[in-house]
Amino acid sequence: MMRLSAVILTVCLAASASRSALAQGQATTGQLRNFSGQGQATARQGQAYAAPGQNAVQGQAQANAMQANAVQAGSAQASSGQAAAGQAQPTPAAPAPPSAPFVLSPAEQSEMDQLLVAWEKQSMGTKQLEAKFRRWHFDLLAAPAGVHATWAEGMVKYSAPDKGLFQVTQLKFFSGIVENKPTYKSVEGQFGEHWVCNGQELMEFDHSRKECRIQQLPPDMQGKEILESPLPFVFNLNAEKIKDRYWIRRLEAQPGVYVLEAHPKRQADRAQYRFVRIVINDQSFLPQALILYGPNFDPVTSPGYDQYEFMEVERNTLRQGVATWSRLFINQKPPADWKVVRETYRPAGPESPQIAQPGGEKNLR
Repeated sequence: MMRLSAVILTVCLAASASRSALAQGQATTGQLRNFSGQGQATARQGQAYAAPGQNAVQGQAQANAMQANAVQAGSAQASSGQAAAGQAQPTPAAPAPPSAPFVLSPAEQSEMDQLLVAWEKQSMGTKQLEAKFRRWHFDLLAAPAGVHATWAEGMVKYSAPDKGLFQVTQLKFFSGIVENKPTYKSVEGQFGEHWVCNGQELMEFDHSRKECRIQQLPPDMQGKEILESPLPFVFNLNAEKIKDRYWIRRLEAQPGVYVLEAHPKRQADRAQYRFVRIVINDQSFLPQALILYGPNFDPVTSPGYDQYEFMEVERNTLRQGVATWSRLFINQKPPADWKVVRETYRPAGPESPQIAQPGGEKNLR
């Protein structure tokens, strides 16, 4: 089970773009309705972006099989060693490292490296950025095949280098089929994710439990890149960190956009999602859509995923340039009657980075 809102921050919304590029991005988003769509219609169309090809699934299955064989071989060797040593206790075999789900040719890798560097350069110019989003969550245990189980709206905001916000402002759940159409309604006591980083603290608001978890950032971590976020590939991008953490490739796409697919290398990330697809404008590098596939995703038996569409993206506007803008959007405190849990942020090692755990309304499988 995965709490989708517990995902490491890496970069995407913080990219540089002119007003004309933003307009182009909005137009392209309109053309992508078949991808990020209107929920029910999106699922019916089964377009190539949202539905992974069999090569990706089969490649991952082969990698899993290779890893399982390696583990079994290690176990057999350990058992043999134990028998030979009598009462000696064997040393547990280390888990086999994950296998790459695909291999790029030298030309493909060179093209991917150039794209990531260009994306990073665009990101460096972003001082403030905000966008609204829509999200459709698909889960066979909560809704019929092809019907989204929840529908949400929200916002993301960023102020360089270390302030950010992610908040679901409206959340509705599938409540049945009426006249051959799915219906949705709000559920009392059920709220979406709400996450704020103000540069000194990482705050996660659980509105259902009326609880706020506050992690104090050590002084040597303040003023640096945002540490965590409920979305991967959001905010400021670092090309080398992306390649260290993911196997990433470019997929075929319609003109005007890049579609990238990233598979996590680290176990902590793989426990959260199997892979992610991001659609960005090929000029501004601003995001237009993102799909997160659950850690146990299978197109037939477990087709659980979250699909985001980004709208009304604003970057470095005059309004955002006002000194009070960043203070206003991050100046959030829990109500007086909430429980507050305070902790010190403790970064983990590079193979298992610490992950934020904001309260989410659902899990991916």
